[in-house]
Amino acid sequence: MKITEVRLGMLRVPLKTPFKTALRTVDTVEDIVVSIHTDTGHVGYGEAAATAVITGDTHGSIIEAIDKVIAPRLIGEEVVDLNRIVRRIQGAMERNTSAKAAVEIAIYDLWAQLYGAPLYRMLGGGEPVVSTDITISVDHIDKMVADSMSAVDRGFETLKIKIGKDIGLDIERVKAIHAAVEGRALLRLDANQGWTPKQAVYAMRTLEDAGVQLELLEQPVHARDIAGLKYVTDRVHTPVMADESVFGPAEVIDLIKKRAADIINIKLMKTGGISNAIRIADIASVYGVECMIGCMIETSISVAAAVHLAIAKSDVITKVDLDGPSLCAFDPVDGGVIFNESEISVGEAPGLGIRAIRGYQPLVR
Repeated sequence: MKITEVRLGMLRVPLKTPFKTALRTVDTVEDIVVSIHTDTGHVGYGEAAATAVITGDTHGSIIEAIDKVIAPRLIGEEVVDLNRIVRRIQGAMERNTSAKAAVEIAIYDLWAQLYGAPLYRMLGGGEPVVSTDITISVDHIDKMVADSMSAVDRGFETLKIKIGKDIGLDIERVKAIHAAVEGRALLRLDANQGWTPKQAVYAMRTLEDAGVQLELLEQPVHARDIAGLKYVTDRVHTPVMADESVFGPAEVIDLIKKRAADIINIKLMKTGGISNAIRIADIASVYGVECMIGCMIETSISVAAAVHLAIAKSDVITKVDLDGPSLCAFDPVDGGVIFNESEISVGEAPGLGIRAIRGYQPLVR
């Protein structure tokens, strides 16, 4: 199976409701889709999310990186030489993690197709069903409580609450949601870098003292403030998770050695794809640190790859935050992973199992 062509396209899918965080508001998924074609007729699919405020990637930079730099290095390569291809992708340029992730996902899809097995089996196997949380966007209190109650009624047992805009209001938001769903759902908080270290400690101690039980607090301080992250981790009972503070394996090792966080959030758009995500999971496993698998605003193309990884690494990836497809107004993918509210299941089709993508608009270059 030899790579013959790399094609790019744009995929736009509206969200059911706007996705709001301390950093941005999004109402439509607008991602770059990669399809890698081979001389055997097999096609591998990947997806890149343009998240300028987190990874620095834009649609333009993703397209240019893949079209002009990464893709030319892959033409003529044999899919069986997975490690060689991954090195060529990762060594093509610095950063540009979303572009690299999209291409790597498509390559891993082809690699599993080559052997006629679903990707999760090629990565080590596991139980092909996982359960995800769902995001409750930051908004006024009544809206967040209503959204939380609706999610619980739909079967979600874990809610990820977006906060980080106004610390006093954030505390009241969390208290209100906790009171509304207590005993019916676990709560995860995501401050999206919205607090200072002292604000984070104040907020969490206030909530803890009020009897609000939380599963974790995600990225309370600025991504580069590792000392501040450790300050919070050392002073609150609730486990603290690093997200934007860690992209690759080296950063994970540094953060773990400094004991700056209790949990690591893995996202393929940050790690540059599956290969580094595997390394991060293995490093965390060695140190006895739990991981979450998360996503940006992505469709079921790239999120499918994250699901396969979560299944194969379930011993260390103990938390799943892959609700991107559940936030979309419709699923553009035929085949692939099945997203049914909180339950995500994988079939036995080779690779990612994607047969077609509806609404995919090829980019003419």
